[in-house]
This record gives sequence, structure tokens and C-alpha cells, in this order.
Amino acid sequence: MQPNIDMNDQNQEPLTNQIIDNTHALRILEAVLYASETPVSLLMLRQAFEGEYDSEQKISNAQIESWLNQLSAKLMDSALELIKTASGYRIQVRPEYAQVVTKLWPERPIRLSQALLETLSVIAYRQPVTRADIEQLRGVTVNSQILRTLFERQWIVEDGFRPVAGRPALLVTTKHFLDAFGLQSLEQLPQLEEMGNIVHALNDKTISNTAL
Repeated sequence: MQPNIDMNDQNQEPLTNQIIDNTHALRILEAVLYASETPVSLLMLRQAFEGEYDSEQKISNAQIESWLNQLSAKLMDSALELIKTASGYRIQVRPEYAQVVTKLWPERPIRLSQALLETLSVIAYRQPVTRADIEQLRGVTVNSQILRTLFERQWIVEDGFRPVAGRPALLVTTKHFLDAFGLQSLEQLPQLEEMGNIVHALNDKTISNTAL
């Protein structure tokens, strides 16, 4: 069955020659962010508009951010929220609804042990640090498996060496760490006593769009 075609539409200019439609722009951003499993940068969001509008209509970062603010406001009355992390923007299920989702689709949970939390906290709040620094501050030997886990999650990396005997590697956190904790920068790190509450919330979530 052939679709009905309005002959008047044949004389209309294609979308690429039209002015930027606000509603259409918000839907593009919402679709891209919803489909992505990781935060999306402003550069990638701009690329999503390539071919949608006339090439002379340059879409700036400021325009994208304006639309993102509107999208965030639009989601205020929904179970979803738009957040900004170190790597970009993402849409996720609000924390108060995350457990409802995981009850229906249980996945492998993120479990952070107390020892891993303490090690991560030392690195995050005192970086750059060496393994010896961590052991001195914690008062115990660092379990190699803990550091391996942090490296595998890409939450920490080696960033140079301390110019002392043995040249021990300096450890720092990454953007992946900030993304996992919903932070834009290290300046937003919570007080140490609050970190436990954040980790408890992460432990109740799973590796999915509801958390990461």
C-alpha cells in the first residue's frame, strides 16, 4: 500500500534549509542520550545534528547547553534525570526508582568492599599517591587485587613516577571514576563521611543505564 503524499509538500524546502526547530532539537538530544550507555560529550552531541540543518546554521556549544537545560527541565517530572559528568552528559533513572528497575532486570551488582573504598578514597583525596602512601595512610598492606580491580574499572591510572629510589608509580583517578560517581570534577568530591553513603547507593545499583 502506497503512503498518502500531499502534493503541496513537494514544494516545501527540505529540513536542512529550515530554521532550527526547538522541539526537534530536544528530541534529538533525548534520543542520543537515552541510547548511549556512557556519557556523551558536547562534540558528539553537535555531531548528532550534522545533516539536520543548513550547514550555514552553526550549532555552538552554548546552543547545545541551552537545549540540555531545557531537556533537564522537561525531565523534572519524570523518573529520568539528565546529569553532567566529567566526560559529558547522560540520562539515567533517578536513584529513587533504580531499585524498581533492578528488581525486574537483575544484573551483576557493583560491590565495593570497605578495603577497596578506603584505597579509592586515599587515591581520590590525596592524589597523586604511591602504593606506599596508601599503605602508610591505611596502616595495612594494599591487596594487589584491589588495585587490579580499580585499574580494570579504569577508575585509576599511573601518572608518572616519584623521583625517589625505586621510582614508584604515582596513582591518580580518571574521568571514568568521576563518571561513575556522577561528578564533573574533583572539586565536587563529597566530604569523606558522605562517600560511604554514595558507595552504598552504588552497591544497590547495577552496571546499566540506571547507574553508569
